[in-house]
Amino acid sequence: MAHTTPTIGIIGAGAIGTAIARALARARLPATLSNSRGPASLATLVRDIGPTITAGTREQAAAADLVFVAVNWSKLPAALAGLPDWQGRTVVDANNPIEAPLFQPVALNGLSSSEVFAGLVPGARVVKAFNHLAAAQVGGDPTFEGGQRVMFYAGDDVGAKTQVGALIEQLGFFGLDVGGLVAGGGLMQFPGGVLPLQKLVRYG
Repeated sequence: MAHTTPTIGIIGAGAIGTAIARALARARLPATLSNSRGPASLATLVRDIGPTITAGTREQAAAADLVFVAVNWSKLPAALAGLPDWQGRTVVDANNPIEAPLFQPVALNGLSSSEVFAGLVPGARVVKAFNHLAAAQVGGDPTFEGGQRVMFYAGDDVGAKTQVGALIEQLGFFGLDVGGLVAGGGLMQFPGGVLPLQKLVRYG
């Protein structure tokens, strides 16, 4: 069966969203980058990132096969409000429940941040990934001193995880599946999880 590359959208053009766009551009993969202010506000940024990245509306980015969401935690409900049902498409939760300037952990009432996130994207197959490395590492060279930077990912849907894992490898990282969305996502969550503190590199 022919392997087709999924179309890719990014909701959020802050540090992580932009870093994801840079990683995709380096691999010559096309993607639509969006923010709350509209495509015109991103014209200079996408020109700087590279020719495979285009500016689009939130709706255009959300219509892709695989959608990254990287938005300040408090702005997530507004960023995802009013979008159509996700209809089984893959959505990557690249968010952390903490934000500047205070960097106070958000009260999640006993849920993992990915469970809260999944509630905002009905019908989506959610995979937690791209949240545990600094923006400079996501958008920078995935090789380090002869090894590959490790990128963790977690989720409950095998097909969605396979899709994200393949993309992580295409970007040059070493993908490591750490389990289901609640348990694995909890390990990756910042603050609280143990994995964001580990900047791992795979050799061999």
